[in-house]
Amino acid sequence: MPAAAPASHRAPRRRPSVGRAVAVLVLVAFAALIPLLGPSAALSGTGEAKAPGTGGITVLRAVLFAALCVQLGEVFATRLARRVPGAPPDRAPRGWGAYAAWAGFAAALGLAAIVANGNLVPQELADLDIGRLYDTRDGRLALLEVNGFIAAALCARTRRPSTAVLPLAAVIVAEALRAHPPVENSALVGSGLTLVHLTCGALWAGGLLYVLRLLRRWRTSAPEAGIAVLGLYARVAAVLFAAITATGVFSTLRRMPPGTVVDQLTETAYGRTLLAKVLVVTAVSVLALCARHRLRGTGDRVGAYVPARGEVIALGAVVALSALLTAVPVPIRW
Repeated sequence: MPAAAPASHRAPRRRPSVGRAVAVLVLVAFAALIPLLGPSAALSGTGEAKAPGTGGITVLRAVLFAALCVQLGEVFATRLARRVPGAPPDRAPRGWGAYAAWAGFAAALGLAAIVANGNLVPQELADLDIGRLYDTRDGRLALLEVNGFIAAALCARTRRPSTAVLPLAAVIVAEALRAHPPVENSALVGSGLTLVHLTCGALWAGGLLYVLRLLRRWRTSAPEAGIAVLGLYARVAAVLFAAITATGVFSTLRRMPPGTVVDQLTETAYGRTLLAKVLVVTAVSVLALCARHRLRGTGDRVGAYVPARGEVIALGAVVALSALLTAVPVPIRW
């Protein structure tokens, strides 16, 4: 009598839905168009002047933020996976950390070139004043970001890629200090809020991306371990979301006095971009809750992958909107 075939542990695959595919395409197109059309749309009718090179700066900062998310989230999610019993360590997805770091280096180098030209997009090499990078605060911070990504790329190729956390932390600190110059009242408070906000955002978006890659990689070999990693990530992500919300609210109130928030959300480029970011984050939160609900269910918990995938794509749009926020005029009222 022939031996019974071994039971398959392959996670069920769902037939792609046309509606889901269209939603994914819309989100991807939205994220891609933000750096290109976002500045003009945000500034239209506000009376605020558009700074030269706003679109290019938005693209560079979007790449820089995305690079932080990918590499930092990869380190974060790898540590979560090690805490799950039965996780196959030899079946981890191929690391994207080094590629992300080099992309971040290219973006940081482009931003440094803009600083070297007096915060204007250079048209030729003769426009660059390298001395400005060493003699000004913005220049030194730009150099710190460039060197930080180089160090992170080298760390990603070592036996301990988690050491990239240190240079990436230096990049985040530099970005937080850059966003709040000393002339601003309570600049250190603002830098601290940005530091927490950017760190938690990178862990949230980048961590989810790597967890979904783990789920896909372990779909046949260890599907239950993949679901366990997603559940563990979901618990940490709830804390990250709370920190992001709190720091975002305080940062908004620092730049928009409570009595002017409603008007500035529609009458300033910064307010419009912030409003768009809040709406997308709200959609992300709904997708996250849907995924968590399926994880807690007793049925097909693999179904949590679908809303989680939509969540990470929507987070890409949040990253692009965050980059746009750094490029439009800030309505600071001290």
